[in-house]
Amino acid sequence: MASALSFGSPVNYPLSLAGNYGEPRPNHFHGGIDVRTGNAVGKPVFSIADGYVSRITVGLSGFGNAVYVTHLGGYTSVYCHLDKFVPQLSAMVRKWQYKNENYIADVRLKPTDFPVSQGQFIAVSGNTGASTAPHLHLELHDTRTGDMLDPLDVLKQYVKDTTPPIAHSFMAYPLEGEGVFMGASHKQTYGFSSANLTREFTAWGKVGFGIWANDYMEDSFGRLGIRRTTLTVDGKVVFSSDVDRIPVRLNRYVNSWGDYKHFCRTGVWFMKSFAEPGNMLPVIHTDGNRGYVDFNEERVYRLVYTISDIFGNTRQYTFSVHGKKQPIQARRKSASPYIMKYDKVNILRIDGARLILLQDMLADDIELVPKRTSRPGKVSDSYTFFGSSYPLFGWAEISINLNRAVKEPSKLYISGSYGSVGFKKCVYENGWVTGKMRELGASYTVEYDDTPPVISPGTVSGSLLRFSIYDTGSGIKSFKGYVDGGFVLFEKLEKSNVIQCRLSDVPVKKTGGEHRLKLVVTDNCGNSAAYNTNFKY
Repeated sequence: MASALSFGSPVNYPLSLAGNYGEPRPNHFHGGIDVRTGNAVGKPVFSIADGYVSRITVGLSGFGNAVYVTHLGGYTSVYCHLDKFVPQLSAMVRKWQYKNENYIADVRLKPTDFPVSQGQFIAVSGNTGASTAPHLHLELHDTRTGDMLDPLDVLKQYVKDTTPPIAHSFMAYPLEGEGVFMGASHKQTYGFSSANLTREFTAWGKVGFGIWANDYMEDSFGRLGIRRTTLTVDGKVVFSSDVDRIPVRLNRYVNSWGDYKHFCRTGVWFMKSFAEPGNMLPVIHTDGNRGYVDFNEERVYRLVYTISDIFGNTRQYTFSVHGKKQPIQARRKSASPYIMKYDKVNILRIDGARLILLQDMLADDIELVPKRTSRPGKVSDSYTFFGSSYPLFGWAEISINLNRAVKEPSKLYISGSYGSVGFKKCVYENGWVTGKMRELGASYTVEYDDTPPVISPGTVSGSLLRFSIYDTGSGIKSFKGYVDGGFVLFEKLEKSNVIQCRLSDVPVKKTGGEHRLKLVVTDNCGNSAAYNTNFKY
């Protein structure tokens, strides 16, 4: 994306990265760069270019406290995990929170509300949201489409990097029923003991390849993602990738490009140099065979991997494969009625449950193995559809039949194992509950929640009101505090179930006398708990 904008560093010290853009992770690519803050909270953060603050969020998308700055040229920069905003922005957030009586905030601003210049101080760094250590997570978006872009495309002049990426291993993936590698039809890994392997490999038929590689930088101890990868066979490009633009709606396609099953088992990402038929990622490009190499001649094929970073640091790895004619095991034929097609709408019905998978939710055709587990006395039985984790590209519809009637159907929800489902609003009709799911390997049940959350007081004295709040069912949706009948803002302490209100920061007059506090906590099924008490202030 061309732009006449001038870009500056988001920090006032040498820029060092703990993570880069496009690094593969389960269910998503890393959408920005992680800027080191010396493992400390409170470093100043600056706008990287002229523009205006267009959005401020609190408690959304794992970003914690975040500021969005929209720039000319079609860019929006996003600064995440912040500790505090500058006072003017804090005042705007606080005004929104009181107007909406909600701590979780999504403040939208007009171009004239808060214009900024390159290098203008906008916030201080922190450790809020889904952050495991203090740092600044910086993203760059296409303002029009929301696509995630690589911030180093405009900031690389502030980063020192002369270290090329390193490849550790390659993996061979014989296409079932159409290829073999080293006499076998299953996938196999081989380490790069040197950049030019001399071992003789053999193959026949169609075989795909994948590579485990990481990028590295000076002053950075992390293993980073690879920006560009090319695989050539006898000088002809069969696969290439350039991780420069990732549409958010395609984020979960990382599980198809990367070998998700292998990652779940080992924690290592092999990135495939071929495309599964359902993979629509625009950053990968293949030849007419979708990147598979067809070893159909009895001769030596020369394969070359080239990996490079955004700074042009490059390494090449070569190996040769001898095409040798040999038997290829026939593809296994299945008579299962539970074959789901990647390019069609699929409806699966079993006793007590139904699953609807829309088109383009799967990387390839898949055979489900549905299983029903009886839960005597519970609201519903339990259902699984696949023997291991298999994330879908989008939300599927699941319906489960109840074992018994309940008093208030509005308090029913679908629960999934190992965090596969956050709370999703469900629909009840004629004994069935319908909701959303996007993990085929999880176990799903219908649960009934008519139990309010628990409020446990910790501190109700001086200038601090502090409580712990819990919910064992559908999860906490909101918390609201009122002093003498007026709303006061309670804030959630990071990575805890504690909420607190500093009376010096809220509109309560310090009289030295008694005040009345009412705290209301509500869960996702509409159950509320109220705590009332008097305190002196």
